[in-house]
Amino acid sequence: MNKPLIVITGASSGFGAEIAKIFNQAGYPELLLGRRVEKIQALPLNFENVMIESVDVTNQAQFKTAIEHAEAKFGPVDLLVNNAGVMLLGNVTTQSPTEWQTMLDTNVMGVLNGTQIVLPSMLEREHGTIINMSSLAGKKTFVNHAAYVASKFGVHGLSETIREEVSGKNVRISMVAPGAAETELLTHVTDQNALVDYGEWKKSMGGITMDPKHVAESVKFIYDMPQAVNIRELAIAATRQDS
Repeated sequence: MNKPLIVITGASSGFGAEIAKIFNQAGYPELLLGRRVEKIQALPLNFENVMIESVDVTNQAQFKTAIEHAEAKFGPVDLLVNNAGVMLLGNVTTQSPTEWQTMLDTNVMGVLNGTQIVLPSMLEREHGTIINMSSLAGKKTFVNHAAYVASKFGVHGLSETIREEVSGKNVRISMVAPGAAETELLTHVTDQNALVDYGEWKKSMGGITMDPKHVAESVKFIYDMPQAVNIRELAIAATRQDS
């Protein structure tokens, strides 16, 4: 039996790349979206049933076109992983409002865009899953993370709201909230003091944070549950992470 289509945003590195690998190994057709397609093409995948598109999730028309292309080939989306995200640390007194806007656009609007694109078909079929990659910063606060925390509290809020709205149609909205992990999120941070603070915090965890592959395993675990069972939220972090 042919497996259904999985769509993953932000698939070029970090959590997205690991999620792409785990579903690829399980034989699912995939649409992998990201701004850096060359990085997705370099992943150790069997590309036979993989489509790759360069998509900015804040551009809903572009996002929708990519999904329509994949659905024409593989059938309707059964799982959307809204993983694309930006983390720009900085203190609210000095951080550029442009960075705030970037995080709100990608982390909140991007999730809403993807959800609006795939939900109508899922509701019609009374089947489908959307897993939103949030953060522990969607549950609690962190110094130098004000706008990022605002965006991830937004992901938590919209996820639970939409889950309530679609639950009667057997569609699952779920969330994974990872702690600090070995991803490329920090490479775009411009605030040096925030980076130093983060580095000190990381040292308190033994100098290494969580391997993203375990976050991917948790996404697969949520999806593999029967459609009648929804793990609404899964928080996962390194054991040594104190906060």
